[in-house]
Amino acid sequence: MNNKKLNILQVLPALESGGVERGTLEIAEYIVKKGHNSYVISSGGRLVKKLIEGGSKHFQLSIGHKSPFALFTIFKLLKIYKEHKIDVVHARSRLPAWLVFLSLKFIFFRDRPKFVTTIHGYNSISFYSSIMTKGDVVIIVSNALKNFIFKNYKINKTKVFVNHRGVEDLTKKFNQSHMSKWETKWTKENQYLKNKIILTLPARISRHKGIEDFIYLIKFLKSKKINIHGLIVGEANSKKYLTKLQKFIKANYLEDQISFLGYRSDIYEIMSISDITFSLSSLPEAFGRTVIESIKLGTPVIGYNHGGVGEQLKIIFPEGMIKKNNKKDLTKKTLNFIKNKPQVKKTTLFSLENMQKNTLNIYLRVMS
Repeated sequence: MNNKKLNILQVLPALESGGVERGTLEIAEYIVKKGHNSYVISSGGRLVKKLIEGGSKHFQLSIGHKSPFALFTIFKLLKIYKEHKIDVVHARSRLPAWLVFLSLKFIFFRDRPKFVTTIHGYNSISFYSSIMTKGDVVIIVSNALKNFIFKNYKINKTKVFVNHRGVEDLTKKFNQSHMSKWETKWTKENQYLKNKIILTLPARISRHKGIEDFIYLIKFLKSKKINIHGLIVGEANSKKYLTKLQKFIKANYLEDQISFLGYRSDIYEIMSISDITFSLSSLPEAFGRTVIESIKLGTPVIGYNHGGVGEQLKIIFPEGMIKKNNKKDLTKKTLNFIKNKPQVKKTTLFSLENMQKNTLNIYLRVMS
């Protein structure tokens, strides 16, 4: 079976931005590199071009939008399975997983593609969410999340695989020549950051991502007359919430201390020139990808000690852990890091190559 050229289909709502989306591209690229055929279904997005450049084929279907019409997608899925002789279909989100699960019921058991799911987050405990446990194989992205799933769902533990998300060696990707050119441009465009201590929160702008805690931190540091600037890097899930945050910042005279940068394709470079990055989600993250990225870039991280973020920090940077939702810990730790910046040790853990190898091995295993 290992010599068979597999046709692998990944299914997710969209390809705009985020850890799930980037992980999909990384697996797709690896599949192609290893001589297999890679297909992806999504409603589209800015990452589609990169996906296709990596050798995959993309099908644009409205597979993440909840509506009665979503059921018609089942017949389109069946057509794709048949035309491209799909061996493995890998669902990465709940609605796509339901549509895949239902579509497979129309195929005789012996001829069905194998069904793989990845649980990427702490979804609400419900019948709707339980679909992610129904795969022939279930991939979970951290031990913390695995414990949550085992506690709340009846699942055959032998079909579960923990496969931590992986990050490439970013120091190789961003060599001295590249960073020199990027920093020249960055400095020219952002004169207001000159001589500032840069604190960065890489996160989508939504209520549970800790944006308000970060603003509180910047306000506290300003009161201590520390020359800092806070960068919030990520697109807004809610324009209404973004407007509320901007009004709050203005009311507290923090406009010169905080910038919303929106989506940035140079997020790695921004983290690499930051003095500290943060992970402050009020809800547990299944896997804090930006935590690992920061560590691999040599930038200290401060993060709440829960979920996948706590799991990672405990292993690779325990000095960055603080109590969940504890603003006193947050301000104290940040002040300590500003006064005595800790050395970030290099790590080979949580590597992209391991994550890619493990995923392909899971595909091969489920086929056998």
